[in-house]
Amino acid sequence: MPTLTSSERQYRPIPLETREDAGVKLQFWVIDGKVKGFRFPAFSAEELAKRSQQVGRKFADAQEARELGNVDLRIEHMDETGVDVQVLHNTIFIESATDRAAVEVALCKSWNRWLADIWKQGKGRLRWSCMAPTLSMLDALDQIRWSKENGACAVLMRPVEGQRLLADPYFYPIYDEAQKLDLAIAIHIANGNPWLTDLYNHPVRIASTFHRFRIPTVGAFNDIIMSEIHDVFPKLRFGFIEASAQWLPWVMHEARNRFKTLGRKWPENAIREFGMYVTCENSDDIAYIAREAGEDCLVIGTDYGHTDTSSDVDAIKVFRNRADLSPDVKQKILSDNARALYALS
Repeated sequence: MPTLTSSERQYRPIPLETREDAGVKLQFWVIDGKVKGFRFPAFSAEELAKRSQQVGRKFADAQEARELGNVDLRIEHMDETGVDVQVLHNTIFIESATDRAAVEVALCKSWNRWLADIWKQGKGRLRWSCMAPTLSMLDALDQIRWSKENGACAVLMRPVEGQRLLADPYFYPIYDEAQKLDLAIAIHIANGNPWLTDLYNHPVRIASTFHRFRIPTVGAFNDIIMSEIHDVFPKLRFGFIEASAQWLPWVMHEARNRFKTLGRKWPENAIREFGMYVTCENSDDIAYIAREAGEDCLVIGTDYGHTDTSSDVDAIKVFRNRADLSPDVKQKILSDNARALYALS
């Protein structure tokens, strides 16, 4: 990371990678003397094209645009694909990067400085979610305030943060600050509990990432719906990112039944009243989800730069051509709902 200060450079992550095998390099971070954080495999151009053809989805093939080494190239590609604004979320922190507060503070500050610089280069078209070092709450609040002034539109949280779930009152200072600053809480697929990630990290990696990252995200949605958070922070918004949305009607059905069991009133438009938003994918049955959970909660993205099951550079173009949704619903999912979630003008 190029934005570490001289006193922080002792914490600089060291990138490692295996030699290329069949067009694939496995990549790792060494942080604070341990293999920590998360990196996706790197593919050769030939392997990337092969995988794109295999799954029927297009991946970003320009490395400088993918990794934001060339912001102008990224903006140019956004223009080509009809995207006005992208919201950037991290990869390195979707697993625990460290258990030491000093290291986490340095890495989060560095990440936030880097994204702030990209926001400035992108002239406001590249917004981002800030990393709050939750091991040090005072530093977390300082970073949230600074990030708000420098282009952030959300605070990124993991569904599991160490030994805590997101309904834990420990995080209330973050929620309070986010509400005051009109920032969303973005819950990207992740798992910040090292024991759980080790348990799920078995050899069938394409299967393990489902319950290592996606299942905790679904669980976090349910935890927040069932908690007191909406009463304590009535204007706070939550976005659940990159876990698809096919599960949403099921979880809403379960929560509704639990409200009844507890003698609590279920709001007429609960997901809207609770400020909950979920990213959908073109492989989802979006017409069914919109009918069962409401059309005011869905947003869509491309997972630009990655090659997993959520990645599709042409997702917006494909979505616009769907025949199963009305123009009004498409407008909400493509624009209105995302603007509401991230408070974009």
